[in-house]
Amino acid sequence: MRLEIRGVERLSFRERQVVALKELGMGNEAVARRLGLAPATVATLYHRARVKGYQVVLVQEGDPLGLFGTEEEGGDLSDERESGRREDRGEDREERQGRVRGPKGDEGG
Repeated sequence: MRLEIRGVERLSFRERQVVALKELGMGNEAVARRLGLAPATVATLYHRARVKGYQVVLVQEGDPLGLFGTEEEGGDLSDERESGRREDRGEDREERQGRVRGPKGDEGG
């Protein structure tokens, strides 16, 4: 698993450092010790970074939830989506065919 910070180009080098450590769960005191800064400076840098805007994304490699399987196991979801679309179209067609119009154009069933 890796941490990505999106919008990082808007942040200064120090803001990037602070954001990375804070988003990993470190407190202001711990970040301050690690970077050789005062805790108040860490708080200021973190606040400035939040105002500039960024997103933190955790990227998990592979299939940790076991949702996709392998190709041998039929793990290709594109086939499932397509068969679902075919089933949906078939149900719609059956519904339309099931409607019968009476002699005056009224629908009956």
